[in-house]
Amino acid sequence: MSFLTIEGVRKSFNGTPVLREFDLSVERGEFVSFLGPSGCGKTTMLRIVAGFETPSAGRVLIAGEDVTLTPPNARRIGMVFQAYALFPNMTVGDNVGFGLKIAGMGKAEIGARVDEMLRLIKLPHLKDRYPYQLSGGQQQRVALARAIAPKPRVLLLDEPLSALDAKIRVSLREEIRELQRELGITTIFVTHDQEEALSMSDRIVVMSEGRMEQVGTPFEIYNRPRTRFVASFVGTLGLLEGEAAQGDRVIVAGQEVQAETPGAAPGSRVTLALRPEALSLQPNLDRRNRLNGEIVDVAFLGSVVRIRARFGENELLIDTFNDPAAPPPPRGDKVSVYFSPDDVQCLDAATGASHRPLPGMAGVSGKPALAEVR
Repeated sequence: MSFLTIEGVRKSFNGTPVLREFDLSVERGEFVSFLGPSGCGKTTMLRIVAGFETPSAGRVLIAGEDVTLTPPNARRIGMVFQAYALFPNMTVGDNVGFGLKIAGMGKAEIGARVDEMLRLIKLPHLKDRYPYQLSGGQQQRVALARAIAPKPRVLLLDEPLSALDAKIRVSLREEIRELQRELGITTIFVTHDQEEALSMSDRIVVMSEGRMEQVGTPFEIYNRPRTRFVASFVGTLGLLEGEAAQGDRVIVAGQEVQAETPGAAPGSRVTLALRPEALSLQPNLDRRNRLNGEIVDVAFLGSVVRIRARFGENELLIDTFNDPAAPPPPRGDKVSVYFSPDDVQCLDAATGASHRPLPGMAGVSGKPALAEVR
């Protein structure tokens, strides 16, 4: 039985739906991310779990208990906000111990728990400082310690890293994940940053316009996108518009490539999708497909060189490892790009659904997706 269950939740504001039939089961100790663009409903769903919003329909259960109408302070939920929300007139120690004081815990117990939390976040030496004396990363650690100090049943994180610079975000997300694993807290993390979701989560719920587009492990979400939205939102994806031909052949920019196009009649329009890492400037036995085009741009990204090439009206990104002995081709050069038929996804032009997962991923273990392909 799942620890946190969201059943048929819908939410509308002034007649406008912002959540549409949200169903999710979260296991005890699992780290689940809600990933999607601004306005997709992910924070609204988080607030419903926290009790700050009441669903228009559906219910929320924690450990089998229906908490849909339970006040936030009675749900035993910890929450970390994007803006930290620390009390400026309280020291770090007092901030961390605030929830324990409200719960009526004794002074000695509060002191011991506060010291334990500060050791966990590696800030025991800052116990007597005030929030204005801390860096952004330190303030976020204190907010996290305050949220977990009362031993919540569920921890909710609402884009807690978005206000930090890139380097601190990377180190802090590693610390959050390590701490979550150590404590075994069931956690929901809201983010619009795909890298955060992919690197931190046990499972990801990809959302768009209030709908659950797909639920799966990071491996499944990236390699087996079930809709065009997921394929394009998670990771980088290149699209080729073509015309289906006989025998799993597609004509792209006047050139023939091999790709499975289930259900596509000869002469019909199809969209092929390719990840940049699936493309190469060098042929081999597996990469039987070749497209001839022209280099449009070259971006040096350190260990990776990202090349943009044009094929008629289509463009693709090609990621290659940086090789100091072999500089990338310059802009304007003619180029041949090679890829395997197994690396191609065929997306339905009308619905955006992927006809099949990225090849080689069939049978990947993991919990099944809960959302149907739209």
